[in-house]
Amino acid sequence: MKLNYYKDTDSLYIDLSSKPSAESKVVSEGVVLDYDAEGNLAGIDIDNASSKLDLNEINISKLPVHMQRISA
Repeated sequence: MKLNYYKDTDSLYIDLSSKPSAESKVVSEGVVLDYDAEGNLAGIDIDNASSKLDLNEINISKLPVHMQRISA
């Protein structure tokens, strides 16, 4: 999973899969769910993210993952 924030458009994309998006569905104003060809959720696009989310902090709990910080 990757979290990508684009400051110029104030959008956050949560990439859930390495498979490309084949279909997108708007689920609320400024929130789009992307699905792969098999119908699995592949990503979440959130427009105007800074007004909808607290982008200053990310809390991760009990996930068996290796954390890697990539700064732009």
